[in-house]
Amino acid sequence: MLNIKKKDKVVVLSGKDKGKKGEVLKVYPEEGKVIVAKVNFVKRHTKPTQRDPGGIREKEAPMAIGKVKLICPKCDQASRPKFDALSDGKKIRVCRKCGEMIV
Repeated sequence: MLNIKKKDKVVVLSGKDKGKKGEVLKVYPEEGKVIVAKVNFVKRHTKPTQRDPGGIREKEAPMAIGKVKLICPKCDQASRPKFDALSDGKKIRVCRKCGEMIV
């Protein structure tokens, strides 16, 4: 089970964007990768089409899920969440620093 989901706030742990914070735009669980907003930009050369003039575009590239750590929305600290179960059996993520439930 992955501990990072879409729309989570994360911080980058290593690489050229170390220390940057952003929101997760997309998760690829099969490949173990995530796309984070405004992090890990790459340049793509696009050909002109009838609608698009083409040129060099910058966009976010996928990065390894192990390079990011979840930021708790309550205490605003990066931590690896632990998993607990509610009384009805539903799994939830819990911050290790403050003990609050992460939705």
